[in-house]
Amino acid sequence: MKNTKRLQYSFFLTLSLSFFSCKSLDPFASPDLVSAPQAYSRVNFPLEIPFETLTNLANQRIPPVLFSEEKMDMGNGIQGDLQFSRNGLVEINGVDAERLELTFPIHLEGELGLKPGGLRNLFQNKVPISQDFNPKILVNPEVYPNWSLGVSEFNLLDLGGDISLNVLGFQLELNSLIQREIKDFATKNLVGKRDLIPVKPMVDQAWNQVGKPIYVDFFGKEMAFSIQPDSVKISEKINPGSGYQFNLGLAGKVNAHPADAAPSRAFPLPTLTPNTSEVNELEIRIPLFISYAEIDEILNGYFENQLIRINKTTVFTSRNFKTQAYGEKLGIWMDFTAIQENKDPIEGRLFLVGLPSFELEENAMAFREVDFYLESESKKAKTAAALKKRKIIRQLDKKLRFPLGDTFESGIAGIQERLSLETPVANLSVVNLQIDQEGFYPGKLGLVSHILAKGKMEVRWK
Repeated sequence: MKNTKRLQYSFFLTLSLSFFSCKSLDPFASPDLVSAPQAYSRVNFPLEIPFETLTNLANQRIPPVLFSEEKMDMGNGIQGDLQFSRNGLVEINGVDAERLELTFPIHLEGELGLKPGGLRNLFQNKVPISQDFNPKILVNPEVYPNWSLGVSEFNLLDLGGDISLNVLGFQLELNSLIQREIKDFATKNLVGKRDLIPVKPMVDQAWNQVGKPIYVDFFGKEMAFSIQPDSVKISEKINPGSGYQFNLGLAGKVNAHPADAAPSRAFPLPTLTPNTSEVNELEIRIPLFISYAEIDEILNGYFENQLIRINKTTVFTSRNFKTQAYGEKLGIWMDFTAIQENKDPIEGRLFLVGLPSFELEENAMAFREVDFYLESESKKAKTAAALKKRKIIRQLDKKLRFPLGDTFESGIAGIQERLSLETPVANLSVVNLQIDQEGFYPGKLGLVSHILAKGKMEVRWK
C-alpha cells in the first residue's frame, strides 16, 4: 500500500506540471524499435575431486572379485583356474597432469597345472596357489564424448610381490606370467573402451533437478524461465598432491514461459565438447516480459480516477492509460482533468515518453531522457508548460518511478534453489550471487526486461 501511494503521488506530482505543447516530440511518429538481444547464459565450474574422496569412491565401487577365468593359458604349457580378488583398499595418487598411480592390493587364488598331452600324462594333479601382491598401475583416465569415463593408457609399473610355486622340488617363477595376464586383461577390457564407466545416468539425474524452470516475480506477475543448452563442455586434468579436476561448462539460451505453461522437465543435454576454460563463473540472463495490456491494467489500477491534490487550489485526475513502444523508449498516453477552485476544469491528453532504466536504491524502473506532448484547448496550460518545460523534465526524471517489488529477491531465491544440489558425497551451491537489471526493451507487444545474475559455484565434500 505504501508503494502504491508513493507511486501515485510522485507520478501525478510530475504529470500535473505537464500542461504544455512540445513542438519537438511527434507522438504519431514510429521510430525504429530496438530488438532485445538473445538471452544467453553460461556456467563454468572447475570441479576438483580430492584424492581422498576419489579413493573412497573407488573403494566403494570396485567389486570384491576383479576377474576370474578357468583354463587360463599361462604359456609354457601351463594353464590355470585363477581368481583375482581385492585384498584391501586401493590407493590413488597423481603422477602428472594426465596420469594416476593406483596401488591395488590383490589376492590370487586358484590352481595351476599342465596342459593335456606330454608331461600332463605323467603329472595329473594341479597345484594350488594362494598368494598376495600389491601391483602399482599407471593409468591415463579420459572422458569421452558419449559421457563415459575410460582409460586410454594402462601400464603395470610393479607387480608388488613375488609369485612362485614349488612343483616337485622345482621353484616355478610366475611373475612374468601374471604380469602378462594382467596386461592382456587390461588391453581386452579396459584400454580404449568408450563405455567403461557410463556417467550419463548420473549427469542426467543431476541435470533433471538443476535444469528445471526457475520462477521469478515481475510487476506482480509470476514467470518461469529455463535454460536450453546448446553446448556442454568438459576437460579434465590431474593435480598431483591435490585431486582430479573436471572443468565443466554449459551454455545456452534462456526461454521465458508463463508460470502456468512452464516445461515440466529439463531440456536434453547435447554431446560433450572440449573445454578450454578453468574459470569459475556463473552468468544467467533472465528475459522477463510484460504485455502493454498488462502494463495498462497496472497503471489504470493505480491511477484511474484517483484525485491527487497538487496544491491548495488544484487537484489532478487521469484515466485511460495506454502504453506503447516509441523507438527505444516507452510511451504512455492518458486522458487527464485538472480541477482548480473557482475555475473551469482543464481537459486534455498527455503523451509521455522515456527511456526505461533501473534505480538500484529504490528497486524501481525509472525513466531517463523524458519528453512529452500535450493536447489541450487551454491556452493558459500551453503557455505555462512552454515556460516551465525544463523544470518539468527535471521533475519527471526524478519522480517517475515504477517499483519492481520482489523481482530481484525472487530471482535470487529461484537461482540459488535450482542450482543447489545435494549428493551423498558433496553439496553444490551458488555463492556471491548478485542480480542486476541489464536492460529494458520496448517491443511491439510489450516490454522485455533482462535481469543478469552473476556468481560462482562452490562444492563442499562430505
